[in-house]
Amino acid sequence: MDRGRVALSRQAPYIGNVVRRSSPWLAPLGFLALFYFYPLASILQTSFARGEAGLVAPFIDVISSASMRGVLWFTLWQAALSTLLTMLFGLPGAFLLARYEFRGKSVILALTGISFVLPTLVVAAAFNAILGPRGWANLALMDLFGLIQPPIHFVNTFLAILTAHVFYNTTIVLRIVGDYWSHLDPRMGQAAQTLGADRWRTLVHVTLPLLMPAVTTAALLIFIFNFTSFGVILVLGGPRFATLEVEIYNQTIGLFNLPLAATLAMIQLVFTLCLTIAYTRFSARLSSPNTLRPRRFSQRCLTNWRSRLLASLYLTALLALLVLPLAALVTRSFLRVEPPRSGSTNWEADFTLDYYRELSVNRKESLFYTPPTTAIGVSLGYALATTCLALALGLPAAWALARDARSPASRIFDPMLMLPLGTSAVTLGLGFIVALDQPPLDLRASILLVPLAHTLVAFPFVVRSLTPSLRSIRPRLRQAAEVMGATPLQAFRHIDLPIIGRALLVAATFAFAISFGEFGATALVARPEYPTIPVMIYRYLSQPGALNYGQALALSTLLAVITALSMLAIERFRVADVGEF
Repeated sequence: MDRGRVALSRQAPYIGNVVRRSSPWLAPLGFLALFYFYPLASILQTSFARGEAGLVAPFIDVISSASMRGVLWFTLWQAALSTLLTMLFGLPGAFLLARYEFRGKSVILALTGISFVLPTLVVAAAFNAILGPRGWANLALMDLFGLIQPPIHFVNTFLAILTAHVFYNTTIVLRIVGDYWSHLDPRMGQAAQTLGADRWRTLVHVTLPLLMPAVTTAALLIFIFNFTSFGVILVLGGPRFATLEVEIYNQTIGLFNLPLAATLAMIQLVFTLCLTIAYTRFSARLSSPNTLRPRRFSQRCLTNWRSRLLASLYLTALLALLVLPLAALVTRSFLRVEPPRSGSTNWEADFTLDYYRELSVNRKESLFYTPPTTAIGVSLGYALATTCLALALGLPAAWALARDARSPASRIFDPMLMLPLGTSAVTLGLGFIVALDQPPLDLRASILLVPLAHTLVAFPFVVRSLTPSLRSIRPRLRQAAEVMGATPLQAFRHIDLPIIGRALLVAATFAFAISFGEFGATALVARPEYPTIPVMIYRYLSQPGALNYGQALALSTLLAVITALSMLAIERFRVADVGEF
């Protein structure tokens, strides 16, 4: 009896240490288990149960179907090509922002970040406003040359898909690679040049090997987003193009072929899991202390005319891609464009506020009409709820990752946190409906479904925003607090929290902006009487008429302005350190 008590007393510190180290994972993993894995397993089980030829039959159908193989091949190569174009376009900007200091730099970073959190419907409306059949470019050319038909055919082309992907993901290269590049010690390259290496050999043999963790991390993250692209393909690509995500949507909503949709979802999950594991491995190397130095040692001013000219040309091209569509969208929302009158070839445009006034008008006098002003309030409420949930779940997960980055638990759970980003929103939405239909989780008719779905999307961004800041805290500070008698909670409140306060503001702003513009999951689980702004934009875009199109532009402009203010706040409070977002 005494020996048993002695053994238990010896094991008690070990058990207590295990419990203490695993406790931060309980809430995040519990949330993922309940609202991610359980709905996903339910929809897959329901889907395969409807198969007539057994469990393996849907996989055989996908492998033997030429059309499904074509969908998978198109998903892979469009993602690879989009990633390559984004890296080629973004790397010069990463170098410029990393090595040089100039006026307006923070504003440019904020402007490039707006595109990353804009919903696809706003992007589609923006590109339509500048390159669509009645976009500014086509109207100008038709007016200049007296043409009847628009000469530029951009929408519903593969070029539109590639352009939109570069539009969305360039900021990832600027932030991940640019931040890491700005902290590389410039003395290594200077030492190589002192030993006789020219600039090209220094770039190839010194700089690029040091940059590879950041370049690979950015490329993998961009590939994941392109691989799971839905709105860009559906809205801008047109019916000729379909990725796995679009095909899951078509098979589920259009054909109700749940076994095939579930098979495609599983294939997508396997790819995403492999990619996220590789992503987390490379992203962990970004915090390597061997070659990193403060920015003041690596950045300099643009001195000669050649560097200023090249910087001006690149920044002009960057802003043209990322700002002109949004500027065209805002301008178009204040103008009523009329076709040419008889005997004239000139289009007429008049300034108007009617599209904004119409947002609160119920012209059909329908009892079931929900004004867009209600959608604005609903979106704000959902965004605030999402921000609170994402921070409550993301902070302990980021703290656990920062504390035990190389532990087996972190290596397993870290890629798991990224899985919701690569999962079909259609599959998750149907999983919510199928799984959460019985007490105590009968939430199918609850407004809680939307913030829960938004939290799944925003939660990984919160973790990635907080982890680098938490890793920067020196362990000796916590150890000194513990020696002086502080509890872990007191150490966190008085040491960790003041240091990561700005990172918390950035993470909260990210979660708010992502929730405010999320469309894919919202379209499936939102109640009709509580629509969000993106849902209302989709409703207006799907209805004919100039007035509906104008109201879609007005709502898109409001959403773009709120997103821009959010990104400006992120740049204002963002910690100048190596990070992922």
